[in-house]
Amino acid sequence: MSHSDGPSTGRPPCRAPNGVVSTPHYLASSAGLHALRLGGSAVDAAITANAVLCVTHPHMAGLGGDGFWLIADPTTGQVRAIDACGPAAQGATLDYYRSRGVVDAIPERGALGALTVPGAVDGWRLAHQRYGKLPWDALFEAATGYARDGIAVSRSLAESLARHEQILARTPEATSIYLPGWRTPREGEKILQRDLARSFRELARRGARSGFYEGSIAERLASLGAQGSPLAADDLAAYHARWVDPISTTYRGYDVYELPPSTQGFTALQLFNLLEGYDVAAWGDGTANYYHHMAEATKIAFADRDEWLTDPSFVDIPLDRLISKGYADERRVLIDPERALDGDAVPAGIPYPLPHARLAASGGTCYLNAADSDGMVVSLIQSVYKDFGSAIVADDTGIILQNRGAFFSLDENHPNHLEPGKRTSHTLMPALMMRNGEPYLAFGSMGGDGQPQSQAAIATRILDFGYDVQQAIEAPRWLMGRSWGRPSRGLSLEGRISDVTARELKRRGQPVQMVTDWDDTMGHAQAIRVDRGQGLFEGGADPRGEGMALGF
Repeated sequence: MSHSDGPSTGRPPCRAPNGVVSTPHYLASSAGLHALRLGGSAVDAAITANAVLCVTHPHMAGLGGDGFWLIADPTTGQVRAIDACGPAAQGATLDYYRSRGVVDAIPERGALGALTVPGAVDGWRLAHQRYGKLPWDALFEAATGYARDGIAVSRSLAESLARHEQILARTPEATSIYLPGWRTPREGEKILQRDLARSFRELARRGARSGFYEGSIAERLASLGAQGSPLAADDLAAYHARWVDPISTTYRGYDVYELPPSTQGFTALQLFNLLEGYDVAAWGDGTANYYHHMAEATKIAFADRDEWLTDPSFVDIPLDRLISKGYADERRVLIDPERALDGDAVPAGIPYPLPHARLAASGGTCYLNAADSDGMVVSLIQSVYKDFGSAIVADDTGIILQNRGAFFSLDENHPNHLEPGKRTSHTLMPALMMRNGEPYLAFGSMGGDGQPQSQAAIATRILDFGYDVQQAIEAPRWLMGRSWGRPSRGLSLEGRISDVTARELKRRGQPVQMVTDWDDTMGHAQAIRVDRGQGLFEGGADPRGEGMALGF
C-alpha cells in the first residue's frame, strides 16, 4: 500500500501479477517486458534490457563495460552472484605507464585509459547459460534494431554529449557516431549506431565467446594497442566471468545481499549495520535528524571503503569484521547527533598497513531489475565507468571500451595499485533483500558515491517509513560525496528539502550545498518489491532519468 504522507509526483508504482521490469530508459523496460511476455525468465529480460541500454545510454552502459548480478533463485531460495568485471591486461604494468610518461595518474580518456577487459558480455553468457529460457540470439533483436534504425536522444544523453563534445571529437570514429555532421545532437533528435548493430548481430549469431572475446571483434578491440592500450587479444580470450558468493547482513529482520570486493557492496552493508542501531522511524523522513545521521554513517563507511577496497585476490581485506554488527557498534560511537564529522578526516577503523592517498570515485552507470512469474528476481548493474568510458571507439565495432582501469592507483603503497590481472575497485553494487528465504526487494541506482546512499534511502523509506517503491524513489535524496569539481566531500541536498532542515544541518556543521529539485547527480534508481500478500510485483523507476517500470 502507498503511504498517505509519502511523496508523489503523479507517477504510480507499477503493480502486476506476472512480472515487472524496471530500467532507466523506457525502451529498455519495454524490451525487457517483451522478453517476459515471450516466456523468458527474469534473466532473459535483464539481458535484453541491458543490451538496449547499450544503445540508448552509450554514455553509461556498453558492450565495452563491466557488470554485476544478483539473482534470487526461486528453486533453491539462494541468492547467486556474478562478478563480470574484467581484470587489467597482462601488459598493464607500472613500468608500461611510466615508460609512456604516466607517473601521477592513468589518463581517463584515450587508449591508455582502456586497460581492462570488458566483462559484461560474459556475465550475460554465464547468467543465460544457467537461467535463460529464450534463445540467445533473441535477446539482442531489440538492441540491434534500435542501433540500426536509430533512437531519439534522451535528455540524459543530450546533456552528456554536450558536456563531452570536445572529448568525443578527438577521434573520427566517436565523432561520426555521436557528433554527426560535426554538431552535438539535441534531445529528441535521432542518432544511428550501425557499427554497433553489426557487433550485436555478430554477438547474437556466434555467442559471447566466439562472437566477442574471440574472433574479429576481439581483434578489433585489441587493435587499440596501436594507440597505446595495453589490452591484447589474449587478454580477451582468457577472460571468463565468474559466480561468486554474495555477502550479506540483516536490517530490520530482512537479509540484505551485496557483491563482495572488488565492489563497494560492503559499504552499503556497513551503512545498514550502523543505521540499525537507531530508531530511524522516530526521526521522521525529511528531518534534520534523518539526513544528519545518514551523512555521518556514510562518512564512517566511506573511510573503511577508501582504505581497503580493491581486488581481494591481491589484498587480504578484513571483510568479515568490516561487515559485522559488533564492528558497527564500535564505529557508531563516532556519530555525534549534534555535530558533523569532517568527512575527509574520519579515520578507518582498521588501518591499511601502508600509508596511501585516498581515491575519489565517480562514473556513468545503469542499474536495472526484473522479476518473473516463477519467482526469480534479478538485480543488475552495468557501466563503462566515466561518461563514454575511454571515449575511444574500437575500429568499426561501434564499441566504446570502458576506462575503469583509470581508477587504479600508480602508488605502489595503495591497496588498489595497478597490477596485471588485477580487478580494480568498483563502485557498482546491485542489491537484493530477502525475507524468510524469499525475495522481497531488488533495488539500486547509478551514481558512484551515491549508490550505497541511495540504497539506504530506498530501504529506510520502505521499511522504516512504510512508503511504496515509487514513493521511496521519488522522496528527496542527498549525496555525501565529491562532485562538481570539489576537492572535498560536500552534502548535496535536493531543492525539495526544506530550508529549515538545510539550516539545521548547516548549524550542525554539515557542508550543505543545495542542488535542483530533481537532480540527475542523485542517480537513477529502480526497485521491485514482491508483495506476497497481494500476489503482485510492485515496480518503481526514477523520474530523475527516463526510466519506467512496466509489468503485465
